[in-house]
Amino acid sequence: MSDHRHVAVKERQAVPAVPGRRASRRAGDGGPPPEDRARGGEPPRGRGGRGSRTRRIGPGGWASIGLTGLLVLGTLGGYKLYRDTLGNIEGVSIKDKLSENRPVNQTGALNVLLVGSDTREGDNLRYGQKMADAGKRTDTIILMHISPNRDKATLVSFPRDSMVDMPACRNENGAPVAARHDMINSAYNVGGITCTIDTIEALTDIRIDHFVEVDFTGFKNIVDALGGIRICLKSPVDSKKAKLTLPAGWNNLNGEKALGYVRLRDYGDGSDIQRIKRQQVFLTKVVQKATSSDLLTDPARLLDFVTQAARSVRMDEELAKDPQTLVDIASSAKALTASGVKFITVPWGADPADKNRVVWKQPQANELFESIKNDTEVVPTASPSSGPAKPAVKHEQVRVQVFNGTGKPGLATEVAGKLAAQGFVVTHVGDATTAAGNVPATAVRYGKKDAAEGPAYADALAARLSGEKLAPTEGKVKPGTITKYAPATPITETPAGPVVQLVIGDDWKGVRVPTKIPDSLKDSVVDTKTDPCQ
Repeated sequence: MSDHRHVAVKERQAVPAVPGRRASRRAGDGGPPPEDRARGGEPPRGRGGRGSRTRRIGPGGWASIGLTGLLVLGTLGGYKLYRDTLGNIEGVSIKDKLSENRPVNQTGALNVLLVGSDTREGDNLRYGQKMADAGKRTDTIILMHISPNRDKATLVSFPRDSMVDMPACRNENGAPVAARHDMINSAYNVGGITCTIDTIEALTDIRIDHFVEVDFTGFKNIVDALGGIRICLKSPVDSKKAKLTLPAGWNNLNGEKALGYVRLRDYGDGSDIQRIKRQQVFLTKVVQKATSSDLLTDPARLLDFVTQAARSVRMDEELAKDPQTLVDIASSAKALTASGVKFITVPWGADPADKNRVVWKQPQANELFESIKNDTEVVPTASPSSGPAKPAVKHEQVRVQVFNGTGKPGLATEVAGKLAAQGFVVTHVGDATTAAGNVPATAVRYGKKDAAEGPAYADALAARLSGEKLAPTEGKVKPGTITKYAPATPITETPAGPVVQLVIGDDWKGVRVPTKIPDSLKDSVVDTKTDPCQ
């Protein structure tokens, strides 16, 4: 791993409310029942605690908690009343307790870690008195990635039973915690949120900018303050374990029932994957409700909602004291509800050493992490005095030679493959090391005879490289060895533009991979717009 470890806010827009009973009946589903305006009772009396759990929540189960708490706090952050209410958020100072060797966020994207605490202290004790002294865990860990332009979002669930290598870290009190091979959610149990962040960063090489945490009682209060969440079931629910009985069809879930629903295990085929999908669809409904006109135009309900949410979450001190970032995220959320949000679970398979545990599939998991880490959007701007902007050079117009100056075997071919996959026409690969040793700094070069067009072509290549954008360099290098490159997909038409060189140096950071779900993982993406009753 390399030595490393946010857009103007648009005016608040209301997301259309869920269709009423008459409209839904015309659609043929019997229509949802009138919405219950459930209230959440007393606010949570306390946080913290070191309780435990009775039944573990499956991967993705707490997404509807953390994301809701985060998004809604900023929904009307522009008004002083609501900004003052945000002062009730519990902020935690963790910056000086995290690893010194953290990834760097160079893309302008926003990465927020969402966790759900299963502590049984205080109001949460009712969910497991016998387990009050057994510790706490995050049975779900969600990475919410919002693109640099704040117009796309991907939520990645990390399976709770994943066996991983947890790095040495310091807990929230600053005490050292030894490295260990264990389930990923054990990081929270032994080291709190600091060790959880260090673990996720070490495993993914993605910088975590902020975190948000909510417990059982906080989740109930948020749902109740929303007036409940409406869901539709294909078949009835009768679960003694979750203490939940629901008929098939439309149901209005208050906080208590919603908590039972997201914790539900013995329903459908009982699989983790089905439960993940069910919970992620539930999350979408929560976000839609939190940003709907019904809530935003009811000042009393809205204030109650923001107050409950502020009392129900815990987050890093930087985010808690930054209402504008909360506003940014909330404003993004309202736009995202219209276009949809991608949910995906880290690819996994059974652990050969223990069938009750899982390990991440490779290279699919690393491909997913790389696509998120390298998310970038470059918007070209023209200087007023420079005249009309020239058309951008497309990848397919750029011929590239890739030379390895690091001595690492096969690196030139590996990089050539990644560039070719993005449309660049790679013509040759080779070795750029010299008798003096490795090349210290990566460079993008063009020939002296190509001074007119070369910089633009080299710039198109430099924009796809990780790290600080390289300024094109005039003058090519003579490689030690050079071989014609054969791409996986043959080139049907060779462009006529200048040939540029990528000389890989010891400071090489990699190729930016566009943020998209790899083809191998598309079956794992959840369509949250699909109604389970249809």
